[in-house]
Amino acid sequence: MDFKIEKINDISLVCVNLTRATLSQSEKFKAFLSEQISPQSSRFVVDLSECEFVDSSFLGALVVNLKKTTALGGDIKLFGLQSAVNSMFELTRMNKAFEIFKTKNDAVNAFK
Repeated sequence: MDFKIEKINDISLVCVNLTRATLSQSEKFKAFLSEQISPQSSRFVVDLSECEFVDSSFLGALVVNLKKTTALGGDIKLFGLQSAVNSMFELTRMNKAFEIFKTKNDAVNAFK
């Protein structure tokens, strides 16, 4: 599967196992993440370290779910952005919407 989830206490770690996160996967990702969000589960860390490229539709899927989690008092934090992906976040100013970390531990610890 392209996406998997594991729990670290009350935080959900979402691994995106895609080299290119594009339109063809964005709807599946949006639905997958949306199904995980609930009042009891609204704190997410997304691992994008496998992604060499993300397009605007995939960013949109992240934003839709960010709005859903923040409405429940949660958040989505990201880590592992490769250079091209980080550039896309900066170009679209999504680096202002998401907290971005270098490591999984930094992202998880940011919830404490």
